[in-house]
Amino acid sequence: MIKNTIAELVERDLQKLRTEISLYKDEDNLWVIKGRIGNSAGNLCLHLLGNLNHFIGQTLCNTGYVRYRDDEFSLKHIPRQDLLINIDNCILILNNCFSGLTDTDLEKDFPLENMEQPLVRCIC
Repeated sequence: MIKNTIAELVERDLQKLRTEISLYKDEDNLWVIKGRIGNSAGNLCLHLLGNLNHFIGQTLCNTGYVRYRDDEFSLKHIPRQDLLINIDNCILILNNCFSGLTDTDLEKDFPLENMEQPLVRCIC
């Protein structure tokens, strides 16, 4: 079933994110922006988790997630352990979400619009 494949890919990539965040020897480096780097690894982590929790968790599965997008780029120096906990929670939430979706759900237009047009179909 396609939803199982998508769930596996999302979990695989979130586990990779978890590994990358864990590999920073100096936790402060998660928040460094210099040279051509426009966003820190910590902020990109927050942004990715915000996207997944909003667009999949809340939009498809009504998890109750409230997104504060600006915080995803403005918050700094969140402890690494908190980022890792948020990644683990996102994995659990999305796994529960995907397990509750039906084939019919996946055939529907995505329930958010862009300029009054469906953004994309859930699964092509």
